[in-house]
Amino acid sequence: LMLSFSLFTDAVVSYVQMNGVVSQSATLSCTYSTANGVTTMCWGRGACPVSQCSDEIIWTNGSHVTFQKHPRYKLNGSLLKGNVSLTIENVAQMDRGLSCCRVEHRGWFNDMKLTLLLEIKPGEPILLPLIT
Repeated sequence: LMLSFSLFTDAVVSYVQMNGVVSQSATLSCTYSTANGVTTMCWGRGACPVSQCSDEIIWTNGSHVTFQKHPRYKLNGSLLKGNVSLTIENVAQMDRGLSCCRVEHRGWFNDMKLTLLLEIKPGEPILLPLIT
């Protein structure tokens, strides 16, 4: 007689939720301390992986953007002050979901990782005048 036993557990993970509206701009907040200087960072789609970013949106070298997937994605804050918040212009439903802000720090497993959940609400309907 052979018995097998399986235990399935689901980790409860919560994310900071941000809200956006179709056709408007949405900003996903992410900042870090620059007391020890600026450093490389990336934004990617999906939860933060073990290293770097998956489905990269933006990369910086600490002071300048070095990769930008599309002009709709911008870092409008002061990179030199550690403001690496991501602004998405002309938000669409395809932008909803998880995004990862990863700030790279020296050493193993020292990176700052922040996963945000962007929810998108429909925009206000535009009423056009009826011409008869």
